[in-house]
Amino acid sequence: MANAIEARRLDVGYPGKHQAIKVISGLDLTVGAGTFLSILGPSGCGKSTFLRVVADLLDPLAGDITILGTSPKVVRGRRDVGFVFQDSTLLPWRTVRDNIRLPLVIGQGRLTREIADRSEELLQLMGLSALCDRYPHQLSGGQRQRVAIARALLGEPRLLLMDEPFGALDEITRDRLNDELLNLWRRTGTTVLFVTHSIAEAVYLGERVLVLAANPGRILFDGDLRSIKQEGNRCSRDDQAIAAAMAEMRQALGEAS
Repeated sequence: MANAIEARRLDVGYPGKHQAIKVISGLDLTVGAGTFLSILGPSGCGKSTFLRVVADLLDPLAGDITILGTSPKVVRGRRDVGFVFQDSTLLPWRTVRDNIRLPLVIGQGRLTREIADRSEELLQLMGLSALCDRYPHQLSGGQRQRVAIARALLGEPRLLLMDEPFGALDEITRDRLNDELLNLWRRTGTTVLFVTHSIAEAVYLGERVLVLAANPGRILFDGDLRSIKQEGNRCSRDDQAIAAAMAEMRQALGEAS
């Protein structure tokens, strides 16, 4: 599969009293399979809204979008897309293990492919084995996000959508989870769309960074960072080239506001 996402002249918005409220206008975007794409932009530019279209949670107003070579509806039915939100959205009455296993008991009758129980493997992969019988209130914020990521990965999705998943965490925990996420991405080859308000996080994580402008949402800047990173999207946060890329993104964000 050459491309994970192809959008052409995509308009996205919500119904209004007299006409639709357009959040994104005329979006043209191609995302190659296996890409780690960071998305930056001011509030209201359509970052989260675009993820909802990809996940088949919102229909576009106009234009075309294909996900993994087919429609978002088909991809959702196969559960080929995993979604991680800023809030971990764990069920408080279920243990860590049972929260990860939740996709096995919800919506299975509507799925078009079987999902194997990989919960034990994911517990180990995410460093949660010792916490498997704890409940969400017994976990730190970073641990809860690890559970949410493990749950999203249970069905081995080919596309992982992450909407500010580390935005509420302290800087040290965020940096640690950034590194864990990159290691996970290198092992799985999953395409990742990562929405964040942090320029440093976007540049450190992304092979490619989109900066969206608002009113309506549109691509203002599309930066390929692979030339300033080592193999496997590796880099140092203190590298001068990374600092220069952050400055470029900051300037683009200034124009986007």
